[in-house]
Amino acid sequence: MHEKAEFTQQAFRRAFAPQRLWRAVKLGMRSLWLHRLRSLLTLLGIVFGVCSVISMLAVGEGVSHEAQEQIRKLGSSNIILRSRKPDEEKRPSTERSYVLEYGLTYRDLKTIKESLPGVTLVVPARIIRNYVFNATRRIDAEIFGTVPWYPEMRHVRLLDGRYFSEDDMEEGRNVCVLSSTAAESLFPIDSPLGRNVRVGSDYYKVIGVMEPESSRVGVSENADQPSASTLMRIYIPLIAAKERFGEVLMKRRSGSFEAERVELHEATVQVGNQRHVEETSLIIRSILKQNHKKTDYEIIVPLELLRAAERTKQMFNLVLGAIAAISLIVGGIGIMNIMLASVTERTREIGIRRALGAKRRDIIIQFLIETVILSGAGGIIGVAIGILIPFFITLFAEVMTIVTVWAPLVAFSISALVGVVFGIYPAMRAADMDPVEALRHE
Repeated sequence: MHEKAEFTQQAFRRAFAPQRLWRAVKLGMRSLWLHRLRSLLTLLGIVFGVCSVISMLAVGEGVSHEAQEQIRKLGSSNIILRSRKPDEEKRPSTERSYVLEYGLTYRDLKTIKESLPGVTLVVPARIIRNYVFNATRRIDAEIFGTVPWYPEMRHVRLLDGRYFSEDDMEEGRNVCVLSSTAAESLFPIDSPLGRNVRVGSDYYKVIGVMEPESSRVGVSENADQPSASTLMRIYIPLIAAKERFGEVLMKRRSGSFEAERVELHEATVQVGNQRHVEETSLIIRSILKQNHKKTDYEIIVPLELLRAAERTKQMFNLVLGAIAAISLIVGGIGIMNIMLASVTERTREIGIRRALGAKRRDIIIQFLIETVILSGAGGIIGVAIGILIPFFITLFAEVMTIVTVWAPLVAFSISALVGVVFGIYPAMRAADMDPVEALRHE
């Protein structure tokens, strides 16, 4: 038994000796070169498969990264509360006007802060949709009344100037900070700093420009509320918003008008320990349920959204990878097809080699080397093209793509594996030929 094992090891070493292996590689490349067009077409199947795997994974990774970044900007330790008009709330047909009262209140925030010691910070906000003017220029924007620490809590950075201070808020000064998109629309040429913009009959001095915020992830749209995806914003002190616009917001229509009383449209609650975010959100939900007769609010927990986005990303990558891997399997079938045809064409050559002393393993190794050359070369070219395609997608389509390190490695490894797996059957078929019958083949 020991002698048989030693003999097998010696045979294996002889079969894969550097000189014999190199000779087999040269013979395989010569054989493929004799059928250049056929080999090229077979190669393209692997190239397209590999580059599609890398490209699709890069697009999926980029889209997922953008979504997760938007959620992260909301703050993984934050809980966001928003006012929401009840769906069943409708104006009776006999009434010409009425005042609808709903949404978050200052009492809600006071109860939350006093009841939950884990809450470190609360940021209230009022949102009013109105036109903002600079001379003849006009934009439809969100007037966002909030507190001085809003940018720090929501991870939004200033691009120019400063944000309003606590003194600005306490004194109700008419100062504002524009989002960059609003600044570009109102002041396309000049710097907006130090200039005035008009909202209604009031003028506000521009003291800063802030980067645009992400769209409100996870929020159900409501036609009567400010748009969730707008990038046009003007930030003013909360007290100024309350004094200038009041708590009753008028909506004029033909022959009638509607009025809404909403104390706060939005509030962000920061929890000191991230591990207690989900537990705190349940307590807040309970508090709001006690304070409100109707469900006129919604609670968004970015941490939960982030975890859901990560799970979605894994599923998305799995689906994209599976779809792209099908093209690799098609390329593998092409390799098997071309190698089977090659076996038939080279039947006499196989017979001569067997007659001159070549063993079955030599024939198997020869054909496997040819399939590995095809799949390996296709894999290398496919990796190069697959890395370039996401770059052009980002450049021309302006879609974020991310090529991870493991995507090219996995794609190339699969292409090499496909070459071996789909090359085994043709190699075995060639090795199983009867030398005598092979020599008789015309």
